[in-house]
Amino acid sequence: VPLKRKAIEDAIETLQADVASVADPKTKTILSGLLNLVETLYSDNESLREENQQLKDEMNRLKGEQGKPDIKGRHKKDTSDHSSEKERQGGKGDEENNNKKTRQREAKLPKVAIDREQVCPIDKNVLPKDAKFKGYSDVVIQDIKITTDNVKYRREVYYSPSLGKTFLGQLPADVADKGEFGVGIRSLIPLLKSECNLSESCILSFFQNFGIAISSAYISNQWTKGATDFHQEKTDIIEAGLASTAYQQMDDTGARVSGENHYTQILCNPFYSAYFTVPHKDRLTVLHVLRNFAPRQYLYNLLAISFLEDFHLSKKMRKAVDQQLSKDTFFDEGPFNCLLDAIKLGPQQRTRIEEACAIAAYREQTAAPVVGILMCDDAPQFKLLAQHIALCWIHDGRHYKKLRPVAPQHKKALKDFLTQYWLFYHQLKAYKEAPNNQQASILPQEFDTLFSTKTDYEQLDERIAKTRAKRDALLLVLDHPELPLHNNASELAARVQARERDVSLHTMSKAGTETKDTFMTISQTAKKLSVKTYEYIRDRVSGELKLPSLAQLIREKSLAYKAVNESVP
Repeated sequence: VPLKRKAIEDAIETLQADVASVADPKTKTILSGLLNLVETLYSDNESLREENQQLKDEMNRLKGEQGKPDIKGRHKKDTSDHSSEKERQGGKGDEENNNKKTRQREAKLPKVAIDREQVCPIDKNVLPKDAKFKGYSDVVIQDIKITTDNVKYRREVYYSPSLGKTFLGQLPADVADKGEFGVGIRSLIPLLKSECNLSESCILSFFQNFGIAISSAYISNQWTKGATDFHQEKTDIIEAGLASTAYQQMDDTGARVSGENHYTQILCNPFYSAYFTVPHKDRLTVLHVLRNFAPRQYLYNLLAISFLEDFHLSKKMRKAVDQQLSKDTFFDEGPFNCLLDAIKLGPQQRTRIEEACAIAAYREQTAAPVVGILMCDDAPQFKLLAQHIALCWIHDGRHYKKLRPVAPQHKKALKDFLTQYWLFYHQLKAYKEAPNNQQASILPQEFDTLFSTKTDYEQLDERIAKTRAKRDALLLVLDHPELPLHNNASELAARVQARERDVSLHTMSKAGTETKDTFMTISQTAKKLSVKTYEYIRDRVSGELKLPSLAQLIREKSLAYKAVNESVP
């Protein structure tokens, strides 16, 4: 019978008193090593159990059956939660963290537009004779009406016998040559699909409930083919967003296109969020996203050569590349591939050469803004793309939350270290709010001290050493206080795609995928800019263009943002 975690913990706790009474240092060292061995074996065993269960579930699914259900106990604590949000938002110690913060409610009434007023009179018969009128006590009730606005346009018809020609009255510009549905319906379809996460069948049901005679084919066609102008809006948003700050944030999440696995890349900063669904998530694909899918270019220069050295390309192969490629020359994708075809390269060698030259070309080109700082997780595909990589403290903290020690002293060591970890995080947070040179010189020293900690828990020490190796990326905020300490913005943006995936499972065509990305970009960017998505979409669909473009708003807000950050000492 396999030992349960509780049984192992109880056994170690029982032995703890005997271990504490041992005076011989050598014996203590041996016992400490044995405890760490238990931790390693237990951790490996748990990983193997999880993998074994996953394989069993997959075999059952292939047989047409179901996997093991994930049923939570009524009072059982969920030990799989690796979120660090509670610690990130706290930082004042456990006692203060447990104190509930007073919820700050904003007044709603100033934001409510009054459409009509209605006086509620008092029956004068119930009033005493000395009652005097003292004004009104106002109550605001919010409501909404959904009504049809079906219009029969009666176009005047004139016929000229001399010319043999018929003349027709012109339809209004917002409906002329737009089919049989008006601006309201054509604006609601993308809103309901992207903002409200409704499937096309639900959108059909919504319209039919209000007496609109519409077909599912029209909804599908309007979604996939009616967004041509909005694709340019997305391009403009990305160009303005890339130029709006010195840093960008990136993350990715899974997507499905016509039953095939894809990935949705998220690129964002405080002013916008952009979505790109692509078949792969390798370094070249991420670079393609940063260039907004502009035609690929390659440059063989000193920077590319240094990358090839970092990639450990053999000297013999580097010499062959040096003989084949002209230095400091930009190549388009076709000619560059022809030059590489002349060299006998393995698939991985070719990929590394393409990556090195593509990154060099990206850094040197001037047609689009180059991302100087990329805030992301520690995935390899993000490395080298920008001059500086800023790592997320929340991602790093999750690795500590995944440690599950069974020995009491190891539990205490982990808890004590995490307390210091988050206290240091909040020191960085305080520095961001009020940067000063003194703290900028002290905090690196405190980082070195904290992440040189040694404990009796080997797995914790290994984790601490890995964090210490990321020192420059985690402390980049000291040189750039405008940087966030975490990548929550891109993760929250990724949830939008995850929710869409839950509702629709997958997109069926390239056009549908591009439309989904475009309207998610417009919707999430509008939220960040405090623009009502429906009003914006309707303004564009109607052709009125009274509202400023989202790209213009990004540029305006970024000017104010840069003025504030450039004034920070």
